[in-house]
Amino acid sequence: MKTRIGIYGYGNLGRGVENALRQNPDMELVAVFTRRDPASLKIATEGAKVLSAADVEKYADDIDVMVICGGSATDLPVQTPALAKYFCVIDSFDTHAKIPEHFAKVDTAAKEGGKTAMISVGWDPGMFSVNRLYAGAILPDGKDYTFWGKGVSQGHSDAIRRIEGVLDAKQYTIPVQEALDAARSGSNPELTTRQKHLRECFVVAAEGADLSRIEKEIKEMPNYFADYDTTVHFISAEELRRDHSGIPHGGFVIRSGRTGADLENNHIIEYSLKLDSNPEFTASVIVAYARALHRMYTEGAVGCKTVFDVPPAYLSPKSYLEIISSLL
Repeated sequence: MKTRIGIYGYGNLGRGVENALRQNPDMELVAVFTRRDPASLKIATEGAKVLSAADVEKYADDIDVMVICGGSATDLPVQTPALAKYFCVIDSFDTHAKIPEHFAKVDTAAKEGGKTAMISVGWDPGMFSVNRLYAGAILPDGKDYTFWGKGVSQGHSDAIRRIEGVLDAKQYTIPVQEALDAARSGSNPELTTRQKHLRECFVVAAEGADLSRIEKEIKEMPNYFADYDTTVHFISAEELRRDHSGIPHGGFVIRSGRTGADLENNHIIEYSLKLDSNPEFTASVIVAYARALHRMYTEGAVGCKTVFDVPPAYLSPKSYLEIISSLL
């Protein structure tokens, strides 16, 4: 029996989820829900429906897991709790400072509907989160360092596009090499948020828009840019398409710790990602966790979960015996 998937929102992430499902034969796309005119949207999966987001509640019995593909700035805080009453839902909410608040709202909604939900699934939060947990448990005397980039942040780019007068935008997160080297040195340096990363924004503004206001709003945006050295470039739509059409990303999670009677031995744990396509990879992570979410729901789990709650074996389509035979 295949896990029946719905996609709510069909931007870069939604298309990535559709592509990832084609690589997972134990799952199938049932429908894409869109706020656009469904007749105007063409998807790649034969047999899957394109439906209006306004009608989503009518399909609660037809979908095992709803993958919510909105933006973290304004979409997911509303969409995920609303849909968690009717579906097992999974999202990629990535505003780290607001995750506890988002978790509480989704948990309440999922319990009200008797469903299982999962939030903040992707590579960070997500895969990086799991690696931070593992590394900190193994090396309790040490420090965590997380570096992102160089790459395009979908969430930050989306947040810029929400500003009045902005037509399009791409934001690059760039690690500061000196800080990266210091983290890898084993000296456990104290590094501020501003010391670790730069943010570079390429913005297409509407004709006549107040550029100084837009730049000020970007640089002062809490949770996104206020704590970073940020550079804003205003460019044409043609330049954005020509020079910034890709969506690469990646990063590093580093744990520097010590062991021994006198803490004389240094150890470095490092996990890294180099991604040609941020949304394609994020979608692939979400699909694996959607499989786990459905398994947890069928076992009776209710409420909101995160990547920390998922047994690793639940991510794989293989049987447990196959997993321990081939991977342990």
